[in-house]
Amino acid sequence: GAGPRLDVKASGVFVLGIGHGNKLLTDLYDCHLTKVYTVGGLFGKATDDFSDTGKLVEKTTFDHITREKLERILAVIQGTNHKALLMHSNIDMKTQEAYELAVKGLIRPMGKSPPIITAIRCLQFALPEFQLEIHCLHETQQYLRKIVHEIGLELKSSAVCTQVRRIRDGVFTLDDALLRTQWNLQSIQNAIRDCQLKVKTEIEKTLGHQERSCLPKMDAEMAHAAE
Repeated sequence: GAGPRLDVKASGVFVLGIGHGNKLLTDLYDCHLTKVYTVGGLFGKATDDFSDTGKLVEKTTFDHITREKLERILAVIQGTNHKALLMHSNIDMKTQEAYELAVKGLIRPMGKSPPIITAIRCLQFALPEFQLEIHCLHETQQYLRKIVHEIGLELKSSAVCTQVRRIRDGVFTLDDALLRTQWNLQSIQNAIRDCQLKVKTEIEKTLGHQERSCLPKMDAEMAHAAE
């Protein structure tokens, strides 16, 4: 079974479940865990699909853009999304419960919600290129490309997305991931063993210490890979 998918133009961490691990994939989905991407952008042009390989529809100037102007736009995006996160979490922010959840980083949507960006920052800036790190929930890779497009518009220019790479999916990072050349029985067994404790810990922390019949069997249940 497959966790949150990657489209054909994206790369990075892609979580897979084996056997009873498919139940764990459902549990992890119910945790509404944050995913982290590095997203590349290029100022000065717009395309029909927001990517650098799409059909060119416009060219614009970009010399007026500075890192400071970009970071101001990112701050506005993060602030707007923070309000959306609180709205969809269904939590009274004046309560002790809300404070404790915020401290633990557990304020998350209680169900389906629009894509929400929990953090966004500029990693590199060298006109016309830039790179962002985006922490988000319930996103698609196309949504992230559209964010790059909208940033270009806000800066009175245009921008296309040059790369979308998922570097974290919940508890799984690039360090955990198996390359395609490592997709063999021994490597997968090792990956399951190495990750079983943090998967169990995250599910219990987020969903509560419920009896889950699948958890004791985790030595044969979880694997993940990177494209």
